[in-house]
Amino acid sequence: MFFEPGYSCQEKEDVKAYWLLFQKNKFLVYENNGQFALPDIDPDKLNIKPVRRQYLGRMDGRSCYAAGLSPETVTPEGMSFCDLRRLLALIPDDLFSLVGKAYQILHWDRNHQYCSRCGTQTENKMDERAKLCPSCGFINYPRISPAIIVAITRGREILLARGSRFKIAFYSVLAGFVEPGESFEECLQREVGEEVGLKVKNIQYFGSQPWPFPNSLMVGFTAEYDSGEIKIDKSEILDAGWFTADQLPQIPDTGSIARQLIDSFIQDQG
Repeated sequence: MFFEPGYSCQEKEDVKAYWLLFQKNKFLVYENNGQFALPDIDPDKLNIKPVRRQYLGRMDGRSCYAAGLSPETVTPEGMSFCDLRRLLALIPDDLFSLVGKAYQILHWDRNHQYCSRCGTQTENKMDERAKLCPSCGFINYPRISPAIIVAITRGREILLARGSRFKIAFYSVLAGFVEPGESFEECLQREVGEEVGLKVKNIQYFGSQPWPFPNSLMVGFTAEYDSGEIKIDKSEILDAGWFTADQLPQIPDTGSIARQLIDSFIQDQG
């Protein structure tokens, strides 16, 4: 799959396009015995009327749109609306990245129909991904919420915690949102201190991952334990502890940067 981002469609309306269709936070897919695929459909021919749409660019040489559907939309035969989180690791990474991008843009579009400065209805800018107020000229860009995520090790052990907001009782590495005026490293030290009462050292960049729930950018790090005893913030953490690679609790499924950090730790242990 080759995708080229764009902001305004230059194709004629009769050229067949790809449509990424959403109903709230669920994505329309073909599903067959646990296998998922992107439907190549024409919404008009199925009598599907999008509530809103955003041009994304070109996928494999064809225009590509994200579109939001009303809750009353009837699911086409042979297809289903699938929760976005469920698709993680069940479809190719490049497709999930595009679907996540589409969802973030639709979420932004839905929440910024009017200017936050003067209340005038906004318009899409044609030369960049932004909303322009035709009255006061204020420009609004898609919101991105950066967050750190960190794997902390102590010798042959890794620190894992069970979050109070996890719907499934699994353990993961620590994470938290960056506050105004903070560097990633400062945010990391603060979050670790607040959540488990520890200090860390030797902070190293690991990688990043867009996280469309709804608009995060996860920036991954590794760090080593420096000092302190675990003292959890009970409003955010239910339990935390040190684990060896051969005695891990239930951890996140594949596909997330949290799992990548844990898998990297396991690999380093040989």
